[in-house]
Amino acid sequence: MDSNIYLLIAVGIGFLPGIAIAVYFKNSFEKRYSSLEEKQRVLIDDAQKEADRIKKEASLEAKDSRIQAKSELEKELKERKYELNQTEKRLRHREESLERKIDQFEKREGELLRREKDFGKKERNLSSKEKQYEKLLQEETQKLEQLSGLTSSEAKQQLLQKVEEEARFEKAKLIKQMDQEAKEEAAKNARNVIGLAIQRYASEYVSDATVTAVTLPSDEMKGRIIGREGRNIRALEAATGIDFIVDDTPEAVTLSGFDSVKREVARISLERLISDGRIHPARIEEVVEKVRKEVNTIIKEEGEQAVFDLGLSGVHHEFIKLLGRLKYRTSYGQNVLQHSREVAYFAGIMAGELGADVKLAKRSGLLHDIGKAVDHEFEGAHHEIGANIAKKYGEDKRVINAMLTHHGDGDPICVESALVAAADALSAARPGVRRESIENYIKRLENLETIAMSYDGIEKCFAMQAGRELRIIVKPEDVTEEISYLIAREIAKRIESEMTYPGQIKVTVIRESRFVEYAK
Repeated sequence: MDSNIYLLIAVGIGFLPGIAIAVYFKNSFEKRYSSLEEKQRVLIDDAQKEADRIKKEASLEAKDSRIQAKSELEKELKERKYELNQTEKRLRHREESLERKIDQFEKREGELLRREKDFGKKERNLSSKEKQYEKLLQEETQKLEQLSGLTSSEAKQQLLQKVEEEARFEKAKLIKQMDQEAKEEAAKNARNVIGLAIQRYASEYVSDATVTAVTLPSDEMKGRIIGREGRNIRALEAATGIDFIVDDTPEAVTLSGFDSVKREVARISLERLISDGRIHPARIEEVVEKVRKEVNTIIKEEGEQAVFDLGLSGVHHEFIKLLGRLKYRTSYGQNVLQHSREVAYFAGIMAGELGADVKLAKRSGLLHDIGKAVDHEFEGAHHEIGANIAKKYGEDKRVINAMLTHHGDGDPICVESALVAAADALSAARPGVRRESIENYIKRLENLETIAMSYDGIEKCFAMQAGRELRIIVKPEDVTEEISYLIAREIAKRIESEMTYPGQIKVTVIRESRFVEYAK
């Protein structure tokens, strides 16, 4: 029993700390809970105050917004009211203006109606007056026909003729003015280019003549040239292809042949045989063969020298040979190789001044007369022969065109072709480079005078300065100043189209009046 009491006491003692701890935690929790409730009340009060403040601020902002919106609305209403007032004023002004215009239109409409009525009356009056005028015109026409002795158609014809003359006069005057302006500009440029070309090239005016005679030391040499039974002369002709004419000409033998190169070989061979003194068939063949090789070498060197002097390259070797052959070819007494070099120089200089292809112009100028080297072997004109040779050796088509058109046959396809034609005429027309037969010279003068005398109003005409000027005297009572200019222009055009001549021909028309009285 005591043990149970002790046990109960021990248990009681064990629960006391727990109860004490529980009481402690209970008191602590109650304090914390009351503290939290206090904080909660404070937070709720703060939140309530913040909500009241926000509500109050929102109320103030809403009130300000309403006041601002109201003021803006009132301002917009005032502006719209002002615009409406202005629009109303404009409409009122337009309405008043429209009413005034309607009034004016009605007045004009009334005035137009009155004018229409007046116009109808005037039209009827005019119609009656026209009939009266036509009647009077017929009567006056009949009277004029009776007085003048001309019918109406004849009078019209005379009037048309007079108008035609006046139109021709005005045409001549206009042509003269335009032609003068064009000539001034063209002549200025042409003089500069041609003058520079001539100044930069200087050449002698001596023209080469074809050598056809060999001088002998004595007439005894003729017998040695002929040989026994003519064997020497036959050997010479067979070896050279040239005819040897031994006639009564003292101390001279004439060589005849179309090939200038063969004729040159024959001349040199004969001179060497005469100098050597040994003239027999074997020696003749030996000398001729040796001279032929020398001449061929000279031909090649001359062709190469011409190409080198002009600074050209890529020229076919056959062209070089043909150029060398031109050394022994002449045209109207002018050496063709020298002429070709001149044309190349002139064309190159003018091409340089005009900004064209200088190399192409020089090449075309040098080769333009290449056909003359073999024109005795082929049929056709030398420019056609030369063009065919150029095509055969693959020459540039522009060079071929220059060869074909340098005498005015066909149209040039490039400026270099036109320059070659101009350079060819320039080289051929220089004084002293060519000679002309007296028959052709006289015929050209006659053709010039015939063309001039074919025009009405021509009194006299004279071909002057070796046919380089045509001077025409017109009748002053039949031809006016302007018509004189037109006649000069038309004659110049006819000479260009109908005649062939070197250089240019000046056409001068003279119109003058002379009044002579004698005091007695």
